[in-house]
Amino acid sequence: MKVTQAEIVISAVKPEQYPVEMLPEFALAGRSNVGKSSFINKMINRKNLARTSSKPGKTQTLNFYLINELLHFVDVPGYGFAKVSKKEREAWGRMIETYLTNRKQLKAVLLIVDLRHPPSKDDVMMYDFLKHHELPVVVIATKADKIPKGKWQKHVKVVKETLDLDPQDEVITFSSETGQGKDEIWGIIKNRM
Repeated sequence: MKVTQAEIVISAVKPEQYPVEMLPEFALAGRSNVGKSSFINKMINRKNLARTSSKPGKTQTLNFYLINELLHFVDVPGYGFAKVSKKEREAWGRMIETYLTNRKQLKAVLLIVDLRHPPSKDDVMMYDFLKHHELPVVVIATKADKIPKGKWQKHVKVVKETLDLDPQDEVITFSSETGQGKDEIWGIIKNRM
């Protein structure tokens, strides 16, 4: 897809703040600092519409990005080691769960994992949560540029085994540096709209 228009339309914390349009939505889930913002920026050909940060836990709201007035990317707060209180983390958890389990416009969750490392316990928990709620999942194994191409399959195999991946779910290797996987992901998104 050629992206000609992309903007953040709202940062929401509760359902009444979500956009009212019935556009298809694709949520981005992943641990803190895995590269969700870099993923968004690469997918829409923008340098920093989605703010990247070296500090984990920067995203604290559901950020709705309107793309070509056709769909929304929804960046959800990262899970894992963000330096926030337990109470705040629980509030994020409820906010994310409410969105994921109740949003009719949600077409798929793009679960972003780091290809260089086996998925974390939190990644496995998130994948299991999505499968339990019968939400469509596409696993995006990012930072592919940090591994020699000849070793990608070995790393993808580790991702599949660690997540105990459902055979109908796909793993796409992606790099926000090189754009590897971008066209394939847009193809999947178009098919699910």
